[in-house]
Amino acid sequence: MVRTPTTRPTAAHDVAGRDPHAQEDHVTGSTATPAGTPAGTPSAGRDWPARATRSLRRYRVLALVTGAMLLVLCVELLMKYVIGVDDDVMRWVAWVPFAHGWIYVVYLVTVVDLWSTMRWGLGRLVTMVLAGVVPVMSFVVERTVHREGEAQVATGRPARRGVPVVPAR
Repeated sequence: MVRTPTTRPTAAHDVAGRDPHAQEDHVTGSTATPAGTPAGTPSAGRDWPARATRSLRRYRVLALVTGAMLLVLCVELLMKYVIGVDDDVMRWVAWVPFAHGWIYVVYLVTVVDLWSTMRWGLGRLVTMVLAGVVPVMSFVVERTVHREGEAQVATGRPARRGVPVVPAR
């Protein structure tokens, strides 16, 4: 038996929130939009500003935390190699490199998430990745990325790949 989806119009006041252009499979009873996404789920176009705002928020938090941990790591390295602090003191800060490393991994995940959501170019990705390993750079890059990201969200759509949205000052 071959299943063939047929178009069945739905009422405009459907409480299930089904897409009026959804197709119903009469054998299974499931519906799907022409693009293959389940009916009732928001499309990428309408949901994009909310997703982008959440990605920007996650990126901002992780960029600030990563920047702070990088500064703490720099202090730890100065204490260890320049000042030559006792091993008794260094025992208390031995966790800093490990913490920064794991926080940086989570930061990279948020960077890739934001980059792909906003559809920015490869240069922006490289800059955002490097911001997590160059002291103080994460604070500067975060401010720029957040400002430009908010300007892009205000337009209501992702940028064409590699074409930046310049915010109004």
